[in-house]
Amino acid sequence: MQDWNDLRLVLALVRAGSLTGAAKALGINHSTAFRRLAALEADMGVRLFERLPAGAYAATAAGERMAASAERIETEAAALDRDILGRDQQLTGRLRVTASETLGFRILTPLIGRFRCQHPGIQVELMVDNRVLSLSRREADIALRALRPREGDLHGRKLGTIAWTLYARAELAASLPPLPAMLDNLSALPLIGWEQGASGVNAAEWLQARAPDSAFVYRSSSLLNQFVAARAGMGVAVLPCYLGDPEPDLRRLTAAPVAALGRELWLVTHSDLRRTARVRAFFDLIGDGMAEARGLLEGESDAPSGEP
Repeated sequence: MQDWNDLRLVLALVRAGSLTGAAKALGINHSTAFRRLAALEADMGVRLFERLPAGAYAATAAGERMAASAERIETEAAALDRDILGRDQQLTGRLRVTASETLGFRILTPLIGRFRCQHPGIQVELMVDNRVLSLSRREADIALRALRPREGDLHGRKLGTIAWTLYARAELAASLPPLPAMLDNLSALPLIGWEQGASGVNAAEWLQARAPDSAFVYRSSSLLNQFVAARAGMGVAVLPCYLGDPEPDLRRLTAAPVAALGRELWLVTHSDLRRTARVRAFFDLIGDGMAEARGLLEGESDAPSGEP
């Protein structure tokens, strides 16, 4: 092996299962990835992947061995990177933060503005992504997650509980029949929901268990788009209260949040980075700012919080 980028390509292709996905993960175009893989297999004289229908790639035994080696190298490199960064006591440099699109839209960005005013030497890169990015592999330095950290190498601070309930545009809400007390059957509502078969999304699964497919008038993989659709009067959406309550055109369909939909919100970093100056500064300011917004998070306030 002459180039670490060859190993990275093989590892990315094993993880993504397609050349398109691997190219996207590496920030290169499809044709570049294709040429690099073909050259690597030609140089080594061995096939690393079987080409399957619909653009899928399956690793051969040689490909799996190479990917395993690449993952070990990646792990060691990330550990070294964290160790060096963890000793950094300067309030300068880049800080990569990942959060959901709705948190970024409603609460987090104003707080980052406040953070930037206090620490102009720190460049914040906000990755709006609903996936759980790896902090161990340095895909991000800090994450806001609706999930308690369970890995032993992660450090977290609980910010509160995210409350959810049903929302509709005011005119639509006034025309709807009363909701059943137990919310066990929502088939009479024109529902906005996630794409069919969505898994791992608590609110999507809650909706699917209470309404047939025929009740859904609109579906989207984006929660922010569902919010916009509800605001436009297209139907009833299940939204976090911090997103729905401050919107003057929307009305709650329940007086209190739906308890079954509540999720903890955590600010998380890798344990190796928790003492880095810029990580500590972010935890302090953003953590305190999010704590100030707890009423909004937990469905007890109808006004945005955390403005710089």
